[in-house]
Amino acid sequence: MKVEKMVLASVTMKRDNVDGGSPIFICDTKEEMDKVAANLEAILDGISHALSDELYIIVKH
Repeated sequence: MKVEKMVLASVTMKRDNVDGGSPIFICDTKEEMDKVAANLEAILDGISHALSDELYIIVKH
């Protein structure tokens, strides 16, 4: 099965910012959030998008 056009994960510092069916990674600092998003981007073969200063999503286009 080939996955296309979906949110693979969310990375945030505020748990209340996200909800839904993809994995959610909660971080304590902006630096930790940047590192987790970059690693997930590589691991999941996706693209990281910053939706705000406290929220990234990893998507597959």
